[in-house]
Amino acid sequence: MPTNPEQRKGVILACMAFFMWGLAPIYFKLLQHISAFEILMHRVVWSVLFIVIIVAVMKQWHKVQHVLKHPKLIAMLVITATLLGFNWGLFIWAVNNDHMLDASLGYYINPLLNVLLGMLFLSEKLRKWQALAVGLALCGVVIQVISFGSFPVVALSLAGSFAVYGLLRKKLPIESLPGLLLEALILLPVALVYWWLMAPSNSSDFVANDWHTNVLLISAGVITTLPLLCFTGAAKRLQYTTLGFFQYIGPSLMFVLAVVFYGEVFSAERIVTFACIWSALAIFSWDSYRQSQKRKRENIPAPTKPV
Repeated sequence: MPTNPEQRKGVILACMAFFMWGLAPIYFKLLQHISAFEILMHRVVWSVLFIVIIVAVMKQWHKVQHVLKHPKLIAMLVITATLLGFNWGLFIWAVNNDHMLDASLGYYINPLLNVLLGMLFLSEKLRKWQALAVGLALCGVVIQVISFGSFPVVALSLAGSFAVYGLLRKKLPIESLPGLLLEALILLPVALVYWWLMAPSNSSDFVANDWHTNVLLISAGVITTLPLLCFTGAAKRLQYTTLGFFQYIGPSLMFVLAVVFYGEVFSAERIVTFACIWSALAIFSWDSYRQSQKRKRENIPAPTKPV
């Protein structure tokens, strides 16, 4: 339990961030009549405007200018921006094409994939219970492939793209907000070219749209940026391990929305895969909690999450 006002504020911010991420499919479902790529285009354009306002208010232009002086950092941001754009677009497509359960599965797999990438590329050691959790998750995927003849492409693409994105951003000496602005700016020319050249659709003309469709499209910037800001605020106030327990709120809400409200079928193949992933996450969470308690007893600082 949080023991001081800053930690309590961190818990509130973490809950807000993951609740917003978990409920985001409701927003995208309201735009189901618009193509995923067109929504992605709006998401990029309005995110840039919204983040520019926030950077100006927080007076962080000097941090953006610092990054612009380093071509190697810009080159890496091109890669992370591509991964982020792919992840955003695939998530929108998954939600609006009745693959919300696959999106939920992807974000359940994500923390386990983060652990595996940390071992492979950051020389982090995999504890025995972590290894068991990762192995159990892998078994769930293998069983689905062998027994049911289907591969969870959407889930693993979402988990993989976001995990690699997180790995690269972890290694880059760039803070969250300036980095996100530059990534959005890198994607902006592609979005604007698409907006200019795309074949006319029922929603491409703002003048012809009804007002609530325009409001929803413009709100894409807020839907994208606000939970990230809450997450950043939470990461500064909570231990990484503590923050990790909140990350399951998002995919759990997506799961409930998919099955209860949007009628997606929880088939036998998904039951097997989800059961393995949930078991893996239970082991993973228990091991993280155990290590956190051990650090407290030994007064060892918890690893911090880069923001």
